[in-house]
Amino acid sequence: MKPIAAAKLVPVQLYPLYGCKINAGFPSPADDYIESRLDLNEYLVRHKEATFFLRVKGDSMAGANIHDGSLLIVDRAAEPKHGDIVVAVVNGELTVKRLYRRGGVVKLLAENEAFPEILVKPEGELVVWGVVQHVVHSFG
Repeated sequence: MKPIAAAKLVPVQLYPLYGCKINAGFPSPADDYIESRLDLNEYLVRHKEATFFLRVKGDSMAGANIHDGSLLIVDRAAEPKHGDIVVAVVNGELTVKRLYRRGGVVKLLAENEAFPEILVKPEGELVVWGVVQHVVHSFG
């Protein structure tokens, strides 16, 4: 397994955030003003030094709206809890799955019935790299 390289700091880019909410039903006249400028790092990254990004390969998490090619924003500082979607290494394999932890039983669950659950046995190795905070999709 290769270590993750240290992140490079880049200048902050602020994007316009309009004050109106977009109507997903019938169109309505929108307020034509910018409410503020939005720093995506501030909006998406809670712990800068502990956050990393990963691109997804496969469709085992499609039921959680995580698809092949999705970009995950993962926080290593977040404490993994039952029900969280985590990036983990189990028995030497890197994966993204929903964490199940109840009554001493630990499992990693796919969000696609075509994939089996991963039961983490006491002698097995599970290392949670971080908790998925956001998913970014591209439509084009």
